[in-house]
Amino acid sequence: MNAPLLRVRGLRVTGPQGTIVTDVDLSLEHGGTLGVVGESGSGKSLAVKALSGLLPRGLHATGEIELDGEPLDPDGSAPQWRRIRGSRIVTLPQDPFTSLSPLHRCGTQIGWAVADRHRRAQRVAELLAEVGLPAEVARRHPFELSGGMRQRVAIAAALAGDPQLLIADEPTTALDVSTQAEVLDLIARLQRVRRMGVVLITHDLAVARSRADQIMVMYAGRVLERGPGSEVLERPAHPYTARLAACDPPLDVRLASLPAIPGSVPSPHTVGVECSFAARCALTVDACRTTVPRAVEVRPGHLAACLRIGQADPRPPVAEAPEHGGAREGAAPALTVRGLAKRFRGAPHPALDGVDLTVRQGEAVAVVGESGSGKTTLARCIVGLERPDEGTVEIPGLPAGPQRIQIVFQDPYSALNPGLTIGACLREALAVAGRPASDVAGLLALVGLPADHARRRPRALSGGERQRVAIARALAPRPKVLICDESVSALDVSVQAGVLNLLSRLRRELGLSLVFITHDLAVARQVGDRVHVMYRGRVVESGPAHTVLSAPTHPYTRRLLACRPAAR
Repeated sequence: MNAPLLRVRGLRVTGPQGTIVTDVDLSLEHGGTLGVVGESGSGKSLAVKALSGLLPRGLHATGEIELDGEPLDPDGSAPQWRRIRGSRIVTLPQDPFTSLSPLHRCGTQIGWAVADRHRRAQRVAELLAEVGLPAEVARRHPFELSGGMRQRVAIAAALAGDPQLLIADEPTTALDVSTQAEVLDLIARLQRVRRMGVVLITHDLAVARSRADQIMVMYAGRVLERGPGSEVLERPAHPYTARLAACDPPLDVRLASLPAIPGSVPSPHTVGVECSFAARCALTVDACRTTVPRAVEVRPGHLAACLRIGQADPRPPVAEAPEHGGAREGAAPALTVRGLAKRFRGAPHPALDGVDLTVRQGEAVAVVGESGSGKTTLARCIVGLERPDEGTVEIPGLPAGPQRIQIVFQDPYSALNPGLTIGACLREALAVAGRPASDVAGLLALVGLPADHARRRPRALSGGERQRVAIARALAPRPKVLICDESVSALDVSVQAGVLNLLSRLRRELGLSLVFITHDLAVARQVGDRVHVMYRGRVVESGPAHTVLSAPTHPYTRRLLACRPAAR
């Protein structure tokens, strides 16, 4: 019982172009949680897929993996994986809507992992009860459930085989703050009851800080830091961890500019005999470019792979921003919404119930609330993608339309045509706006992308670069108002910081007004001059961002703030 549940030594993943993940060592106790953090492209998901034998075709793993003392073949092809995967080791994916079959009822899908068909219905009901769902959910399809309920169904399906290890890959990324807390509390309770180990991959540092016993920081396929969850993000020893933690937006103060990490994560196979973070690190010296740093213990159980541990990072101090943001006192309205109402057939309450909203010229208004509160329906009605049952949307002195209002969606990959180059996508938007095709390079420069990106397709870009392209396309008609619907929720903290800084600059340079929809209250604090809190189709509280988020008066707003993971 004293042996660790999971022990990994020298795990390496290689592909056709070379090494992708290098020499990962880790240990996880029974009932413990290991948080894995790092930017997109750091190798988090591939390293963890190797732990469950689920590497994509063409990739191979070597090293040592032991599950509760039993050696496992890291390459995932041995027959033993057929009895390990789905029973002793299970994976909880990021999006339950795509991981669950839309054609089968929830009970059927949960029952697939129950071997005894005579007890299957009873066992499904027991599993649903264990994740806090009524038995009647077994008869429903995933599309009939909310995001939080779908994730609970996915957890129930994962638990059906009584696993020892749960691998949760961004399990709460798409969930609002209260639903996120419910799902994480549920996983923690199941851990205690079952003594189940959890490997939690997340780009939300607040979640890692509040939920993980141990945190492993990865970058370009290497582990740069590993140690107790209470220390790694609070007292980082590696410059990369320190920079990553600094990108996490605070809730208690608004910053003039969010700290970001210049550049991007290199492809692991391009990194030679050097520190993988050397090209982006302010502390780099010649030795960093000729040596792969070995992990050394900086405190008991806390290791970091850096030649300059303990050196101060020469970053300038971060300045606070004025609370009024980019809006001038007494500025004329750029957008006025009056009495907006919308009801969908079969819904228990109106999606919108008499919503009023005014956005001044140069102002950013953040709209927050749980899933189902009406935030996205409000955005779609403002931009004309939904027709409200009642109410009006006006840009004073001008008709509302695509030349005046544009929207940036949450997922830029689905919003951009994968068959078109970036240049073709932007030329199409420019043509609709009556602007010349030669403006493509200017649009790319406006969002901080080089002109040669016009020849690439969306799949060749990172998530942050794709979102910048989506913003550039929205700016093609030179709109006065930009609607951002969860536009940074799927990005890791460093990329998120860069996109938020970009939106702040565009507000200043173009005089844009923003309606910024988000479930992240800290992001709302950084973006919004004012905040509107929505609940069941109504605005229940509104006012200056620093007042609403620091001293809320409505019980619902206070509950949202209480659900947020512990602040740094």
